[in-house]
Amino acid sequence: MAEPETLKIKREIGLIGGVALISGTMIGSGIFMSPQFVLAYVGSPGASLVIWALSGLVAMLAALSYAELGTIITESGGEFIYILRIYGSCPAFFAAVTFIMIVKPFGIAAMGISIAEYVLAVFYTDCYPPQVAVKCAAAVTILVDAIVNILNVRFAIRVQVIFLVAKVLTLTFIIIGSIVEVIQNSSVIVENLKVENSFKDTQYSVSTLGMAFYQGLWSYAGWYNLNYVTEELRRPEVNLPRAVIIAISLVTGLYLLVNVSYLTVMTPRELMSSSAVAVTWGNKVLGGWGWIMSVAAALSAFGSLNGGFFSGSRVCFVAAREGHMPDILAMAHVHRLTPSPALIFTTIISLVVLIPGDFHSIVNYFSFTAWFLYAITLSGLVYLKIKRPELPRPYSVPIIIPIVALIVAVALVLAPIIDNPQIEYFYVAIFILSGAIIYVPFIHYKLFPGVLTKLTVFLQLFLEVAPAEKNL
Repeated sequence: MAEPETLKIKREIGLIGGVALISGTMIGSGIFMSPQFVLAYVGSPGASLVIWALSGLVAMLAALSYAELGTIITESGGEFIYILRIYGSCPAFFAAVTFIMIVKPFGIAAMGISIAEYVLAVFYTDCYPPQVAVKCAAAVTILVDAIVNILNVRFAIRVQVIFLVAKVLTLTFIIIGSIVEVIQNSSVIVENLKVENSFKDTQYSVSTLGMAFYQGLWSYAGWYNLNYVTEELRRPEVNLPRAVIIAISLVTGLYLLVNVSYLTVMTPRELMSSSAVAVTWGNKVLGGWGWIMSVAAALSAFGSLNGGFFSGSRVCFVAAREGHMPDILAMAHVHRLTPSPALIFTTIISLVVLIPGDFHSIVNYFSFTAWFLYAITLSGLVYLKIKRPELPRPYSVPIIIPIVALIVAVALVLAPIIDNPQIEYFYVAIFILSGAIIYVPFIHYKLFPGVLTKLTVFLQLFLEVAPAEKNL
């Protein structure tokens, strides 16, 4: 059989597309689902606002560090490719397994659940929707977004830009609506944020603060997305850091204003008891038109899901291209030039994760595992700055920035384990380490059975895909 002609994925993403990919992924289900959990963990409105502000700062420090890595190692793949180039094949394989099998599917499943809950909230106004209905609606949402990404890269980016505009308008509407409410009646916000009440009953334990940060940082998840598609970004040495600064600054400002807006019409108890805080806000401010907020929140989360799919599948694609996953996952469609096998694989794993999970637990396991990966990656940048200062750096940050981000990442990983150990975190660690069973025979010793080769050829013909080369 003749060697197939290799394809090259095009650089379709400019600065606006980069900003849309980062901020459009960050502004999703988190700001509509997490405020009540952050407040429940820390116990006071003032402390919850501090958590939101610090979460934005942490995301900015980590993203700026990633931006430097992205200009040193100009390949797509995010954490996997950085760990591979800095630490070698074995750690990179564990990073790939962790991301592809845990981090990204858990993130996609959580966003699917949040979209489903907001859509169904329109029909279940007096009670929680049945879990079966939520899971089915979430599965349909995930499948629809997968199809969007499989069809066309440019179309997926356009969807991201359109939904970003809708998200910003939705959050702006919440902010303006709350200003009107304050003008008419300021008693609630004054009671919530006056000095003697704003930090009353704050809980300072390591575990509760760590969990509050998990929920807050979940809402900023996506600050790293542009690093996963560096090979599809035009002028990455310029557009990567610019997109990071613009997007995270925009999102942090909006998040703080929206949280204050929630507190203009809801007491802390009302906010913590809400299953969908934006809907509760809409019912109080808009009355019979409160269902609009359900639709707006669902559309916002769909845009975030689209960005997660777009970037997450590229990690699977790059890992396969480097020989750490089956070859079929490193192929692109011969006409659409999209990594359709990687997208299909990511979709299947996400649907499997969706079956037993709930939003709250999925977010906590996602955050625990993700920040474990971020810590390893940030340590790689610190290593390069100390040991390899001669490497070309079109963009560089002071070494204190990745060091601070690394300390925070390590603290986020260790805090819930030390203060309140749970068996689930042990299961996650065991799953990650179990990758050695696959790595030793199949990656290190290259023991690929013939049946895998035949399956690859069959899928290649069935899916109309061919190997894709690097775009450097």
